[in-house]
Amino acid sequence: MPQVRAIFISDIHLGTRACQADRLLDFLREHPSEYLYMVGDIIDFWSMSRGVYWTTAQNTVVQKVLRRARHGDKVVLIPGNHDEALREHDGTDFGGIQVRNEHIHTTAAGQRFLLIHGDEFDQVTRYHRWVAVLGDMAYNTLVRINTSLSWIRRRLGMSGYWSLAGYAKRKVKTAINFIFDFEDSVIRAVRERGLDGVICGHIHWAALRPMDGVTYINCGDWVDSCTAIVEHLDGTMELVEWGQPRSVPTQQALAIPLPEESWTAEPIPLAKIASPQD
Repeated sequence: MPQVRAIFISDIHLGTRACQADRLLDFLREHPSEYLYMVGDIIDFWSMSRGVYWTTAQNTVVQKVLRRARHGDKVVLIPGNHDEALREHDGTDFGGIQVRNEHIHTTAAGQRFLLIHGDEFDQVTRYHRWVAVLGDMAYNTLVRINTSLSWIRRRLGMSGYWSLAGYAKRKVKTAINFIFDFEDSVIRAVRERGLDGVICGHIHWAALRPMDGVTYINCGDWVDSCTAIVEHLDGTMELVEWGQPRSVPTQQALAIPLPEESWTAEPIPLAKIASPQD
């Protein structure tokens, strides 16, 4: 198992049918680390208010995170808009898990990253909550439809994963403009604070690239794309597409700028208490 220094994951959405807890468990088992950062929307209280869907695998995710904290990993939870109730507990320690509304992570290479969920830069979420809730319901519907499409594709012998939600994002101009506006807003805020970069989530659009002198990193999600960010022992940051074959090297050193196109990342397809499994 490859030892990494830090893991950054976001938008797991525990408590929903769309959560890909089994894939996340496989990823966590294969990546021991010193730090585990959960960058918002870990538990989906929005969806759970309409109906709870909690599987053994989802419960095991919780148990595994708690076990890491007990065994000495530094585990930090940064609440998002779907688990915003936890923001009232900023600075609290729950079973070894530190709750922080934001956090500064310093890499092994000395770079300082702001860790936030990112919904504070989403004008729809901040000022038009009902629109955000409707959008969330529509997105979850697309993801559930995609589950059926994936089953059909497997039955037909079609290889690879095709994301309906990702396709919709790429084709809808409004969604693309929203993503770019979100990224620009986050980058401006980080630059004003004199930091080297930001690691966020929220928009379910994984990315790792330099932007205007700082580094923008988005963890993606564990609903549709199954992506995460890892920091290697030398401080190198990598966007991991879990479950997808690596046809080319994906490790990217932040200290050495690469051509712009090589940094652009589209969304990457990919109860009862249960004892954690190793």
